[in-house]
Amino acid sequence: MKLSINKARKLWWTISAVTILSGLIAVLISWQQLGSPLRPSLDFVGGTRLQFELDCSQPNNCARPIDITAVRDVLSEQGLANSSIQVLGQDQHGVSIRTRTLDVEQRTQLQNALSQKIGAFAPQATQIDTVGPTIGRQLLSSGLLALIVSFVGITIYISLRFQLDFAVLAIVALLHDVLITVGVFAILGLVLGVEVDSLFIVALLTITGFSVNDTVVIYDRIREILKVDTDRPISDIVDDAVNQTLTRSINTTFTVMLTLFALFLFGGGSLKYFALALIVGFTSGAYSSIFIASTILSWWRERTGTKPPGAIASPIDA
Repeated sequence: MKLSINKARKLWWTISAVTILSGLIAVLISWQQLGSPLRPSLDFVGGTRLQFELDCSQPNNCARPIDITAVRDVLSEQGLANSSIQVLGQDQHGVSIRTRTLDVEQRTQLQNALSQKIGAFAPQATQIDTVGPTIGRQLLSSGLLALIVSFVGITIYISLRFQLDFAVLAIVALLHDVLITVGVFAILGLVLGVEVDSLFIVALLTITGFSVNDTVVIYDRIREILKVDTDRPISDIVDDAVNQTLTRSINTTFTVMLTLFALFLFGGGSLKYFALALIVGFTSGAYSSIFIASTILSWWRERTGTKPPGAIASPIDA
């Protein structure tokens, strides 16, 4: 069965527009509430993060989940009322606290006060990280610079390999994937308190590489068909190119998703949201390559009447 994507291209564009708009609204709300488009982690804003887990080897120590109100009361007593608190685990026997920078004595005092209030903690599960705000700003600026450089490099390569309009529309598809990923994490940050760290920038760079690879495969097939069949409507050529590469795109995305879901489920807390960002971005990338990048190219060529390079005009009868 042949998939005619151009007949329903307004539907594909509407789905993308609604998704991106929802994410942008979440970004604006996050900016008003947190002063940042996404909920930043310790990597970016600096401070101390403490993660504790109840020691379930002790009798009745894990009889009930951690009471977040009790944790907040302890923090208030320590003068840390503005700290961020998140209960962890399905059984809610762990807690993550992000607060201002604490020295060793203050961290020890806080840990002892929490232990007395909610139960003894397992020493092997205790994690304490401290990051300065200067390092956080350097990580953010370096990550954004890397993202911009990758976009410029992709534009130059596709312009030389194909044509300028191919390059511009491929970047539009990449922005589509980045905006959807950022929007999803803005929503998760508001609803579930999900934070983004330096691995999120790495995920965005990985997403752009995966997405542009899929788009280039489709564009390359479109170019090959254009060279041998210049008289057919561009919408038919694009539909043929997408159908010829569809199985390859689906199989590639599916096999990658198997690995990412395994990483998300069993990779541990530090890699969980990195894997989630890749899942969202790769799904969006496969969608944009098939339904956005190709249909926008078709619409643009219909609107401008652009001919492929090297196309020969039909002879005119004498």
